[in-house]
Amino acid sequence: MKLGLAYFHGYDQEKVNVQKQLGLCEVISGSREMDGYAPYTMESVQAIQKQYAQAGLKLSVIEGPPALDEVKLGRPGADEQLAQFKEFIAACGTLGIDTVCYNWMPVLGWYRTRMNLAARGGATVTGFRLEDTDSAERTYAGEISADRLWSTLEGFLREILPECERYGVRLALHPDDPPVSPLKGISRILTSADAFKRVFSLRESPMNGMTFCQGCFATMGEDIPASIRRFGKEKIFFVHFRDVQGTRERFQETFHDDGKTDMYEAMKTYYDIGFTGVARPDHVPTLLGEDNGNPSYGVLGNYFAVGYIKGLMEAAEQETRKLNAMRQEGG
Repeated sequence: MKLGLAYFHGYDQEKVNVQKQLGLCEVISGSREMDGYAPYTMESVQAIQKQYAQAGLKLSVIEGPPALDEVKLGRPGADEQLAQFKEFIAACGTLGIDTVCYNWMPVLGWYRTRMNLAARGGATVTGFRLEDTDSAERTYAGEISADRLWSTLEGFLREILPECERYGVRLALHPDDPPVSPLKGISRILTSADAFKRVFSLRESPMNGMTFCQGCFATMGEDIPASIRRFGKEKIFFVHFRDVQGTRERFQETFHDDGKTDMYEAMKTYYDIGFTGVARPDHVPTLLGEDNGNPSYGVLGNYFAVGYIKGLMEAAEQETRKLNAMRQEGG
């Protein structure tokens, strides 16, 4: 497994410097952060890639590809968004960026009702409580059925996966967060492990895979190690390593060592299945002294998470080596 950090608010030299001190080479970035370039084009993606390469880092995953809301909703403008996404996939493949994380959550996307819940020692975290939402409230999109979302997702995969296969770019679909349906009248379809099996059956392709977001699967009530084994390295392209406390109707984020999941068992399972892709810490607490302007993406919380995850990785690697040696000795 390779560990990286996310840059969703532009290039940050101080963060880059610390990342290198932490011994991490992989970068997960959005794709529209460069001034002077049309977003999502070959020129813009190449400029982003070059900026990190000059700092000695590798842009490995794009998380935050071109907008797809009109495609997801089946509205006018979908054809233009598909054309832009195809151009973007061609750029990624040409530049050797082989993983793109996307979602199928139109309009609302990642959604929380609380941004400053109390956590350990006075840190703050985000959370979701279904009772805080108004079930009668609607967005501009109105009522969106699950059938429509499944239909538009199938159409998207039919159009995009041939381009992904042509350029060697893997599509890593993120679960719905929170995994509740509907939300303000908009259905959520990626709310279980079984839903992902359906996604993979819509079109068989080695480029059709998932972002295994541990926090989402834990919130769903899924068994994390069992789910990792179920999908395996063939379908898990990218990992969000995080944890929560609670259920899908009422949960909050946690420190990586303070949630409901056996994180060491999860890490061992990635090594058991032979996962060699990129993971990143996700949804960290905001620590004392930090500004909570970007809830879930505090700097200090990320650095704590990196140390914790690196410790799990080293322990899992050592155990894997010992088991392999024992197997070889046993013939």
